[in-house]
Amino acid sequence: MIDARLPAGIRGGFTTRAGGVSRPPWHELNLGSHVGDDPDAVAANRRLLAGCLGVPRVGFPEQIHGAEVAVVTAPRAEEFTGVDSLVTAEAGVGIGVLVADCMPVLLADPANRVVGVAHAGRRGLAAGVLQNTIAAMVGLGAESDRITAVVGPAVCGRCYEVPAEMRAAVDAAVPGTAATTDRGTPSLDLSKGAVSVIKATGVAEVRVVGICTVEDDRFYSYRRDGETGRFAGVVMLADDD
Repeated sequence: MIDARLPAGIRGGFTTRAGGVSRPPWHELNLGSHVGDDPDAVAANRRLLAGCLGVPRVGFPEQIHGAEVAVVTAPRAEEFTGVDSLVTAEAGVGIGVLVADCMPVLLADPANRVVGVAHAGRRGLAAGVLQNTIAAMVGLGAESDRITAVVGPAVCGRCYEVPAEMRAAVDAAVPGTAATTDRGTPSLDLSKGAVSVIKATGVAEVRVVGICTVEDDRFYSYRRDGETGRFAGVVMLADDD
């Protein structure tokens, strides 16, 4: 797992596809239960992830490309339905999102001990999933100017080709997302848009990992491979000492 380098007292990072038990085309550490992989393999991979964090299990949202958020007090085996983001103020509760080109965004307020994680693709970003996640954290006692945000591996502007009309529509909702591929065709830079959106909420620090999932085969990429697995962005509050 790639360490997100979050503040002290927070654990978080981004899994790669290495180290799990799934067979091709989902090899190896596929964490997605909806992509055709053997359910037993996915369950085993999720146990490996939970063990890495030192928790019984990691909670995941259903992820419907929307902007709804769930407050988590304890993880559960079933996914949190109808949401794309999770927040918690409970120590020792691991939460995550699953992606294969969309952005996994980790958020943490170490001073007030609140964390969140969001699945932010094109539709969710435009719908306000990041603003809603930060607002939900503030509702649990976080302060926006104490939050650190980390935008994880995702498709980059060089690779995310879209029709010109779509580029214009998304850029109208999230200014700054319009980009051009390395072939000169219209594209979207979701990470750039995410930084702009997060900073507008008053968040203190925003970092972008800067890895493109299409270009880096350590990560699952739906745009590159079609049938493939899902990696995770995960975060949790460490237990108080």
